[in-house]
Amino acid sequence: MASRVILSLALLVAATAASPNRIVGGNPTTVQEYPWIVQSETMGIFTGVWSQSCAANVLTTRYVVTAAHCYEGLLYEPNLRRIRAGSTYRNTGGVISHVETAINHPTYRHLSGYDGDISVVRLVESLVYTPVVQQSTIASPETVLPPNLPVIHAGWGTTSFHGSSSNVLQDVTIYTIDHQICAERYRTLVPPQDVTENMICAGLLDVGGRDACQGDSGGPLYYKDVTGLTILVGIVSWGHGCANETYPGVSTNVAKYTEWIIQTAV
Repeated sequence: MASRVILSLALLVAATAASPNRIVGGNPTTVQEYPWIVQSETMGIFTGVWSQSCAANVLTTRYVVTAAHCYEGLLYEPNLRRIRAGSTYRNTGGVISHVETAINHPTYRHLSGYDGDISVVRLVESLVYTPVVQQSTIASPETVLPPNLPVIHAGWGTTSFHGSSSNVLQDVTIYTIDHQICAERYRTLVPPQDVTENMICAGLLDVGGRDACQGDSGGPLYYKDVTGLTILVGIVSWGHGCANETYPGVSTNVAKYTEWIIQTAV
């Protein structure tokens, strides 16, 4: 198996009508286009070197939202994670904020699948909003995404399955996929994988070639509404390989967790 109205939290929530993962088939872009995305870096316990391993999205100056699987495991410690904000380039530039604590969703259990794969991370040093560090707009709880809706992944992950990470931020446009079709596809795997109602499938079904990939976990699935507002609708979670034509990438459905995010990021 290869992040409305809560102004007191400074958290904007917008409605729209409409294996741990991994950007394949994308194009270079800049953080100016996506000032909500940040890098999540891990320090190697044997090397002492920091390196981008996941991504996240800004909720407030003290909180980001990412995937729970980026903040768990036998060797996980908050002091081994930090956030790099405001940089187009992997592992360099921008500003650094260390992790104070990560609150993984209480339903998340890695050994039983990736349901609830979402985490709200509290930072030690507050971020400062600038043209390249901005607050995300996240999907309202009522948001329902129909099939064939254009959505966007962005990140610094590998550009092919088990390939090399990108040194520059990349983005790619894909399309939401009917949930039942996606769930049926994943049930054909051995062992079968469960695509729950708390997940969003997106890609190019029966075509492939575009997707998130390793190192994009925790990063965004964005939707741009008719006004041009960019809304965080998904968190990159898991999939079968990268850019697979049969098995599309799977993201955590932010709308299912919006109320929990608001309650947690206080």
